Amino acid sequence: MAQKKISNAEAIKIRKEMKKKTKAKSRSVARQVVSKKAKVQVSGFRSFIQSQGVVGLAIGLVLGVQVKAVVDQIVASFLNPIIGIILPGSGGLAEKTFVITVGEKQAVFAYGAFISVMISFITVALLVYYGVKLLRLDKLDKKPA
Repeated sequence: MAQKKISNAEAIKIRKEMKKKTKAKSRSVARQVVSKKAKVQVSGFRSFIQSQGVVGLAIGLVLGVQVKAVVDQIVASFLNPIIGIILPGSGGLAEKTFVITVGEKQAVFAYGAFISVMISFITVALLVYYGVKLLRLDKLDKKPA
């Protein structure tokens, strides 16, 4: 079989076409590698979020802050004035204080504000506890035996 001779111009043209094909193929391979690595990273992040319960934690945090705000307002608007009426003196529960004087020095103890915060804390704790029990969320974290 006789081989066909090609001119220099044709050889240069063939080399250029081969380079283009090689570059296009290497770009395609690079895109596939980057795409595969990106998918692995996203998949790893997604499994981390699912396994660690990050979404549930975030939802719980947001709801907890809002429940606390509601409870604080209920305590400030309803419970403190009622307790303030029962206790001697004027003002609501949060303003109740007593003073201890030793010589010329005085110490003011704001027991009303402390009791008010404790009422808020206990109310939030009870709401969370009974909310978890009512919705049976305490059963979700237990692994089957």
